[in-house]
Amino acid sequence: MLQLRKIHHIAIICIDYQKSKEFYTQILGLTIKQETYRPERNSYKLDLCLNNEYIIELFSFPNPPNRPSKPEALVLRHLAFEVANIEKSKQQLIHKNIAVEPIRIDSLTHKKFTFFNDPDGLPIELYEN
Repeated sequence: MLQLRKIHHIAIICIDYQKSKEFYTQILGLTIKQETYRPERNSYKLDLCLNNEYIIELFSFPNPPNRPSKPEALVLRHLAFEVANIEKSKQQLIHKNIAVEPIRIDSLTHKKFTFFNDPDGLPIELYEN
């Protein structure tokens, strides 16, 4: 059996690099660990951290293929972030003109959660701890 220790990172390919960079840093509050431009690939790679922990690689590539991104789509369903107060977090997103779904209750854990999308339509979940 593999001896996995933790998730190293999540890779996201975006369409509009500057718009996605602003979303993940200014809206979600992730911090930049490193930003690299690779001219041979005409591509940016942005390493992002949450609470000083490296979690996301944001890539730009010319003409990436589309992939379904509904929460129930095949393959990766969504990203989920834990928050202390779902109502407050939802209002902060709405204040920044981000459309947020109604808050729901998880039928198994009885915890509150909601969804919104990144600039490319990737579903992002907020889950109250």
